[in-house]
Amino acid sequence: MSNSALPIVLIDDEQEILFSYSVTLKSAGIEHILTVQDSRQALPLLKEQDVAVVVLDLIMPYLSGTELLTKINRDFPHIPVIIMTAVNELERAVECMKAGASDYLVKPVEKSRFISSIQRALELRNLRNEVSSLRQHLLTDQLEHEEVFSSIITKSKKMRAVFHYLEAIAKSPKPVFITGETGTGKELIAKSIHQLSGLKGSFIAVNVAGLDDTMFSDTLFGHKKGAFTGADKERDGLIVQASEGTLLLDEIGDLNESSQIKLLRLLEEKTYYPLGSDISEKSNARIIANSNHDIQKQISDGKFRKDLYYRLCSHHIHIPPLRERLEDVPLLINYFLEDAARSLKKRIPSTPPDLITLLLNYPYPGNIRELQAVIFDAVTQHKSGVLSLDSFKKFIKQKSPPELLPKVQDVNSMFDISAHFPTLKEVEDYLISEALKRSNNNQGIAASLLGITRQALNKRLTRKKPK
Repeated sequence: MSNSALPIVLIDDEQEILFSYSVTLKSAGIEHILTVQDSRQALPLLKEQDVAVVVLDLIMPYLSGTELLTKINRDFPHIPVIIMTAVNELERAVECMKAGASDYLVKPVEKSRFISSIQRALELRNLRNEVSSLRQHLLTDQLEHEEVFSSIITKSKKMRAVFHYLEAIAKSPKPVFITGETGTGKELIAKSIHQLSGLKGSFIAVNVAGLDDTMFSDTLFGHKKGAFTGADKERDGLIVQASEGTLLLDEIGDLNESSQIKLLRLLEEKTYYPLGSDISEKSNARIIANSNHDIQKQISDGKFRKDLYYRLCSHHIHIPPLRERLEDVPLLINYFLEDAARSLKKRIPSTPPDLITLLLNYPYPGNIRELQAVIFDAVTQHKSGVLSLDSFKKFIKQKSPPELLPKVQDVNSMFDISAHFPTLKEVEDYLISEALKRSNNNQGIAASLLGITRQALNKRLTRKKPK
């Protein structure tokens, strides 16, 4: 259960105080509150139910706040305790902080001070949970919920590390920012976070790329009747559909300045304004955003607000591109072959032994989505027997962008030019050797990498053989 779903416990012997601060918390959007007027009931309650934060008075009959603080810190060290008392003594405050209190507030407490203290305590609790979870994952390398990641085909250590991080932060109410190139599976990661979070609401995704400010506001926040021409009735936005759930903002890097300001208010204050309304409304949806842009460059160029970026980056996940986890390519080939055959109502074709080697030598600028597309196209053209390599070779020849191709060492590092300028034959021999190395000595694939026919490569290799 996330800390936002756990109750805040108020312990005070004065009923008026309990009522007053319960109202204050509810006005700030904190609904789960338990009140305890008899201090003897506090410890039994904590044994029965996990709570997010305890707010504790010092001067009470039966068990004093000082005694309770010591026992809570001893038996429930993971629960932050805020002291809220009329005792305005520096020495007493120091003693409480040494005994484990996370804050010391003197009554009467201003609403903003009280709420900020609660929020800091919740953040402290979240941080402790995440550190504990990450430590456990690092020590055991075991995932608690393997089934959640079953839709993500991988055996990559990099992706495994991402999964461990997801389990550690999933129950945090803070925003999550997912970055990665197009086609890496950012939405699948967002869905995994939602499943792990335990939130009872829905997962709602919206692509915000290309939305102007009015469309963004109407889509997310809805509108009141008469807000604009054609608004003949009130309509809720997606933020309402995502209540107590998750709202994914896809491709947030394309959001305009005005919309960024509205999103910042939503993240900071959990409030928004439907179009045509001057009364703010509360939201309890968790926000996940993703982008395939270089957000740091956008910030430098003045296209993305730095304060919004830092709000979104409470938890940041970067999905590595497919070319950095090539060990996943064989798994994905098999999965997409089966998926394409099933979709096209064909038998799963046999694959040539050279297919994996060929596809391991492509940089995948479109990542997993691109691999899926080229396999689907090949299965569509396939008639019978063994799957042909021709469509793959043609695709790779047309699509390989030079800037993403695996780098060949520059001439200076290949040869000592200051001592000897390389001949064309020496450079040719090096390139042939490099192509054969990358293709696992498959001459057909090596020839494709070199841009020559297999026969031409074979002639060059024959000339190199000692007579």
